[in-house]
Amino acid sequence: MKVLVMSDSHGLTDEISIIAERHKHEVVSMIHCGDSELMKEDPLMMEWTAVRGNCDRDMTYPNDIVEEIADQKFLITHGHLYNVKMTLLSISYRSEETDAKIICFGHSHAAGSELIDGRLYVNPGSIRQPRGRKEKTYAILDIINQQVNVTFYDITGKVVEELNNTYQIS
Repeated sequence: MKVLVMSDSHGLTDEISIIAERHKHEVVSMIHCGDSELMKEDPLMMEWTAVRGNCDRDMTYPNDIVEEIADQKFLITHGHLYNVKMTLLSISYRSEETDAKIICFGHSHAAGSELIDGRLYVNPGSIRQPRGRKEKTYAILDIINQQVNVTFYDITGKVVEELNNTYQIS
């Protein structure tokens, strides 16, 4: 089962629509990790499981969502409340509290993924203002039992090979 993960679109609308349309028939869920800067009731956001980022004015978005998706427990957050620009320690405590195995967050605009103590942390980067790379990115997680293939794409849908990885979560 595949899950699309995006973050930090900062007001973009056409790009969100194009990416959703590109992948909606292959994914079971679409996650936005905050800073969409769109209202929750915006028709564009209706298809997304979305959280509130530090630049989102709409207070009806939750700060965190813990949800079962593709037979795995996800923690979805923006990351600013967990200081993810400095460390993953606070967000790792929250993932332990919720027993989440896949943690999706944004805020830093830096695309990447890593496995820590059997939990997978994924930051899809930003489709508006990437940091640390030139590509504007999002990710798709292909979950097969306990194996997760993380594939990053640039905004045009081209695979960003050097960011991709396969993980075994526990």
